[in-house]
Amino acid sequence: MSAQNELVALYDEAGRVVGSATRRRMRAEGLWHAAGEVLVLSPDRASVYVHRRTWTKDVFPGMHDCWAGGVVAAGEQPERTAEREVAEELGVTARPVPLFRTVHDLGSVRFHAFLHEVLWDGPIVHQPEEVAEGWWMPLAELRERLSDPRWPFVPDGRQFIEEWFARNAEAR
Repeated sequence: MSAQNELVALYDEAGRVVGSATRRRMRAEGLWHAAGEVLVLSPDRASVYVHRRTWTKDVFPGMHDCWAGGVVAAGEQPERTAEREVAEELGVTARPVPLFRTVHDLGSVRFHAFLHEVLWDGPIVHQPEEVAEGWWMPLAELRERLSDPRWPFVPDGRQFIEEWFARNAEAR
């Protein structure tokens, strides 16, 4: 089955699962859905893994992000999505720790985000269909780069890391 025809969980505005649809239909109609996202931090929490998305991604191709993640499949729990996606995209096999839940609603991209983090010092192995390149970036540098609205960073990832910074006194 192609990625566009896989079944994803549909959510309502309040965050309740209300059914399923193909990824293609969810994208075309801007339907509410959910995503499991993971922030990969160095063990000392001083750096974050930043990557550039491939040009073949269906949303925000070629842009930078610091969250590995994806859409919650039909019948899947968001925590499982986060664990699966960080392993697929970056080869990170540690179990992510839940952080917080938030909502991203920008144009036709509307979803409930279940955010997680993981401390990792092992190898990073990119999934070539999704990740073009990546590197460790000090948190201070990421904050500085995010202050430039011209830096091509995915809007949801920007929202989530800014919320993460606001919640994390250590990262200030």
